Amino acid sequence: MKIYLNLIKESWVVDRFKSEFILFNKNIITKHIRFSDVVWIIAPWTWKIKDFSKTKNKKIIYSMYHIEQDFLSQKIQKDFKIVDDNVDAYHVISKKVEKELRQFTDKKIYYAPFWINQNIFFNISNKINLKREFNIPDNKFIIGSFQRDSEGHDVKKPKLIKGPDRFVKIIEYYNERKDIHIVLSGKRRNYVINELEIRNIPYTYIEMASFEVLNKLYNILDLYIVASRIEGGPQSILETAITKTPIISTNVGIASEILSPDSIFEMSSFSEAVPNIDYAFEKVVDYKIPAGFEPFLKMFRSIS
Repeated sequence: MKIYLNLIKESWVVDRFKSEFILFNKNIITKHIRFSDVVWIIAPWTWKIKDFSKTKNKKIIYSMYHIEQDFLSQKIQKDFKIVDDNVDAYHVISKKVEKELRQFTDKKIYYAPFWINQNIFFNISNKINLKREFNIPDNKFIIGSFQRDSEGHDVKKPKLIKGPDRFVKIIEYYNERKDIHIVLSGKRRNYVINELEIRNIPYTYIEMASFEVLNKLYNILDLYIVASRIEGGPQSILETAITKTPIISTNVGIASEILSPDSIFEMSSFSEAVPNIDYAFEKVVDYKIPAGFEPFLKMFRSIS
């Protein structure tokens, strides 16, 4: 069995997953689609409809990470039908998306959350030294968010599915009760930064943090907040779990499969959410490398 993964090159999290899968599973990987038995469309947004002409006599697995609110639009449904006619199966990384996708297809759906690389993300005990490294005050309550929040075509507009408006509302709540400092990373944080500056809330922003820096930033935090309306993962849930970073999250993506029910909130009662580090860590252990690859290998064996 030989597997081909479609091209990405976007310096995004899926690029890392592709690189890690190839690195640890070289014996079943091919760089040439014509030599493959299975084509894994790991980045569907870079796959064009015309590319299906290259996949005759191949088994095709198509990853879908979330279903957006406009999925029922006529154009999207037309494009999805072409996809559905050409693929053999779908891959999803959360039970929530599996349930949503089942409404639109009769094809096989494989559930396999992405793994977590414990060599990149891990707990660091000396928090004070980390804070000093990034000039972050050690006498404040540190809250983090490491995902984009603004639209690509207009960075002044919030990307609402990511919930930056919700994040700001929660920050306002904590700001009234604690002496806080916000740590941000990732591209297009314009909306949240602007809202923090309007409210005179101090923050540190490291736009494109390396994996080493990102791991350190997680370890600095007293709380990580996922306030999204729609998510595929997000991978930050696994990253906070393995680094033992306190986290609360809306019920998106993989949240309910990793986090304690007490850590998952509705906006009407977000103040009641309580991080449970031990619960999340016990759940995330099953996704560590190499065990985290096994659901994918099983998926490929099943379809080939």
